[in-house]
Amino acid sequence: MNDRAGGRPGDASGQGAPRPPAQALFRRLVLINGLVFAAGTLVLALSPATVSSPVLLAEVPVLLVGLAVMLFANALLLRRSLAPLDALTTLMQRVDLLRTGDRLADSGNSDLTHLIDTFNAMLDRLEAERSASSAHALAAQEGERQRIARELHDEIGQSLTVVLLALKRVVDRAPADLCEELHGVQETVRASLDEVRQVARRLRPGVLEDLGLHAALSALATDLSRMGGIPVTRAVEPDHPALGADVELVLYRIAQESLTNIARHARATRAELSLTTEDGRLVLRISDNGRGGAGEDGAGIRGMRERALLIGARLSVDSPPGEGTHVRLVIPDPSDRSTLS
Repeated sequence: MNDRAGGRPGDASGQGAPRPPAQALFRRLVLINGLVFAAGTLVLALSPATVSSPVLLAEVPVLLVGLAVMLFANALLLRRSLAPLDALTTLMQRVDLLRTGDRLADSGNSDLTHLIDTFNAMLDRLEAERSASSAHALAAQEGERQRIARELHDEIGQSLTVVLLALKRVVDRAPADLCEELHGVQETVRASLDEVRQVARRLRPGVLEDLGLHAALSALATDLSRMGGIPVTRAVEPDHPALGADVELVLYRIAQESLTNIARHARATRAELSLTTEDGRLVLRISDNGRGGAGEDGAGIRGMRERALLIGARLSVDSPPGEGTHVRLVIPDPSDRSTLS
């Protein structure tokens, strides 16, 4: 049977497919201009006004007023029809895939509804793809960190331990005039071993795996107080909802990055870290009384935003100049999250 008998192929209703947005907008503009010119022609035909040939000087104001009215009506109707394009352009300029949920509402303009829906669907797709690619990248990053941490601990750490033991045997047999020098070498090797262990702990949070999130966050705060000289006030609820391994890892990494930024850049004299439950949502806060004024997101903050997206959380960073920096992570449903893998 000929396809023309039942409409387009695959169209069970027998009706044609929707017009493309460009064609629909073109028809609307033609219709608006046609209606304006038709209205102007009708008014001219029904009104007592006449136009002489050649045009008399007294008739010029009438023609100018009529032209101005037609242009104004045409501009008003076109502006109303094309208004969603301005909103769409503004959204394109401010869109950021790390700040999700920014969408353009349907204004009721039937000709541009398809364009708005297509753009919103594109943002949904891009955010999903960005989240998936970030999950793979961060999972690979965590795997690489664990591998490096194991090598530092198992290979370099053990090698330095062997060196310390060998030095001890040498010191026991060395002449008295060399003992002081050898003791200095021992302290240098011991300090290097401590640094290797600290780097390994930062790369692979063994305390998180062994003792849980509460102890891991407390350890981070203690490290900042001991190494950075910045006292940290802690308020971590021990009885928070059950969390998945991925949620705990994201919370740990964001707290770690925030506290590291405080130690390196904030010039703060005190800091606060809290993990509380508010209205069924888990909220992590890290703040300081430093100089603030953080401008555009750097690599660290963008990495924090990417991690937050992996568990469907919202991250906000408020850093007014001279008033410190305040990081807030909100997890709507911490008990129901997928893993980084």
